[in-house]
Amino acid sequence: MAKKKMDVEDLQKNVKESAQRIWLAGLGALATAEEEGGKLFKNLVKKGEAYESKAKGKLDGLRDQVEDVAGKARRSAAGAWDKVEEAWDDKVAGTLRRIGVPSRDEISNLTTRVEQLTAMVESKARGVRRK
Repeated sequence: MAKKKMDVEDLQKNVKESAQRIWLAGLGALATAEEEGGKLFKNLVKKGEAYESKAKGKLDGLRDQVEDVAGKARRSAAGAWDKVEEAWDDKVAGTLRRIGVPSRDEISNLTTRVEQLTAMVESKARGVRRK
């Protein structure tokens, strides 16, 4: 019976020691994961920074290209609009001429001529009054 009691005590002791080692192994795994996780995190941050820098350069280049194309498109559209506007003005001016509407220059010339004639008439009217 003493031997049986000893075997049970040894078994209990072995189980307790095994449980303690398992517990310590778990703590060791947790500590290792924490250390390695920190290293991994730092490594991932470095790689992320490098990738961001590289991607930013590419995105800046792409943005410059898009802005260049947009600028060319704007200039082209403005030039095309100027041509359309000029053609429209020519068509309207031609139509107005055909129906007898005087041009701005013709009206300006007529205004100048009327002012000259008015001045002449007023001058002659003053001369007649004096006599």
